[in-house]
Amino acid sequence: MKILGIDIETAPNTAHVWGLFKQTIATNQILQTGRVMCFAARWFHLPAEEAPTVFVSEEGDRWAHRRMVKEAHRLLTEADVIVHYNGTRFDMPTLNREFLKAGLGPPAPYQQVDLLRVARQQFRFASNRLDHLLRELKIGEKVRHDGHSLWVGCMNGDEEAWKRMREYNLGDVDQMEDLYWRLLPWISNHPNHALYLNPDRPVCPNCGEDSLQRRGYQYARTQKYQRYQCKSCGTWSRRRFTAVPRDRTHNTLTQA
Repeated sequence: MKILGIDIETAPNTAHVWGLFKQTIATNQILQTGRVMCFAARWFHLPAEEAPTVFVSEEGDRWAHRRMVKEAHRLLTEADVIVHYNGTRFDMPTLNREFLKAGLGPPAPYQQVDLLRVARQQFRFASNRLDHLLRELKIGEKVRHDGHSLWVGCMNGDEEAWKRMREYNLGDVDQMEDLYWRLLPWISNHPNHALYLNPDRPVCPNCGEDSLQRRGYQYARTQKYQRYQCKSCGTWSRRRFTAVPRDRTHNTLTQA
């Protein structure tokens, strides 16, 4: 299973405005719409020494933005699973807009793991911002920057700003990967590794390892299933088929 972690950074919309509070901005006031400025990505299923985190930006000549968009499209097409943080609502639709504007078709179908959705569904942190989770779980923290001036500097072609943006964007993906492995046993809808590995013995659906330990049974309303826990990542799983012989199920009642 090819698992790609990705994070994008975008330029803001720029517009003519006549005030600073409760303004309604018409489309004819927009000077330039927002766009993807850069992205960082890494293959999470490969060791870092084999697949280091890459940073691709629009810095350079007038064709740099299009090359960046095409590279993002290529990576998504190659991936089976995309891991992101709030990418379901932001990163992926934003990239799709860029693909459409560039005249590209949809990338090959992929599945998504949105770590923000996992955090919201499984836990109750004081804040679900990425930086807060990284600190709470003692993973690290996001790279500090000077706020919107960093984005403005990059828009103006400032080399130092681009160096800082590179560090910031790469840091987000590297920290997000650590968070992904930490949250892995809690991801209930993770794509199943067994479908890609075609193993001859049971493997953990979340990490693909075969170091499974039998841990009792999981009971449904009328059936029970052998239950396992992965000794590698801690994910709980169960067999697809019932552990009760069919000729014994006639004694099991269900609610009318």
